[in-house]
Amino acid sequence: MELALLYSGGKDSSLAAHLLDRFYDVRCVTGSFGLTDDWEHAERAAAELGFPFERVDLDREVAESAVETMVADGYPRNGIQRVHEHALETIAALDVDAIADGTRRDDRVPTVSRAQAQSLEDRNGIDYISPLSGFGRHAVDQLVDATFDVQQGPSEEVPKADYEDELRALIADTHGEETVGDVFPDHDQTYVHGRND
Repeated sequence: MELALLYSGGKDSSLAAHLLDRFYDVRCVTGSFGLTDDWEHAERAAAELGFPFERVDLDREVAESAVETMVADGYPRNGIQRVHEHALETIAALDVDAIADGTRRDDRVPTVSRAQAQSLEDRNGIDYISPLSGFGRHAVDQLVDATFDVQQGPSEEVPKADYEDELRALIADTHGEETVGDVFPDHDQTYVHGRND
């Protein structure tokens, strides 16, 4: 069975790929608005882990709308949620049996409600799987430490291919570099360089 996993190259989506690999033909898929080449980080991580990779185009209007929401809110949560939902809709249209992401039980954003998951499945004739939804942060960290070679550090310094870098670039372009710091709080990100074995 073919599965498209929304993939950033970070620890959560990498662990999701690892867990699903026993049951599905996993393809790591990164959505990009075409604003940066950061999707290439995910391509390299997927190759290091031995998974096929695909880049899909996301609608720039969604990014622009998300940025305006984030700037108005003063925080990224609602904008990131909107982009994640759009990315899931995009990969649900691929010729696959299932889609998945790396959302965890205790994530604040992005999240996928039961109703959203069922709607995705019903409208697209696919299964939506969230393999980490039963795992808390500590459990994920333990599994990741035992499985992957991971770089962790400040978000602006760690290579990755999640939505954040493209949204940061768009905020800087449309609202100025100083607004990026107003919207995004300091936080760490991860990038997987390969397996421990």
